[in-house]
Amino acid sequence: MKWSALIGLVFAGALMVYSSPELPPFGASNTPPDTHVSPRYIEKGPEETGAENQVTGVIVDYRGFDTLFETSVIMIAGLATALILWGDHRERDP
Repeated sequence: MKWSALIGLVFAGALMVYSSPELPPFGASNTPPDTHVSPRYIEKGPEETGAENQVTGVIVDYRGFDTLFETSVIMIAGLATALILWGDHRERDP
């Protein structure tokens, strides 16, 4: 079991190193998020969301489902971890 995990880790690391030259340079201003997404949020954000604060408009209106599901996944992972640890604790104490 440990060998398969090590092989998977080495494969994932090699894949990341192999694909890293395809990434844009750090701070490049000609990436798709900088040329398409950000200008749309800045120009049409206030009228589409109705929010006075642009950060709030992006998080709540444009990325609302994403934020909701990320928060739900973190909460479920925390609850599962707590239940596993609590169940392990109950088995040790008779």
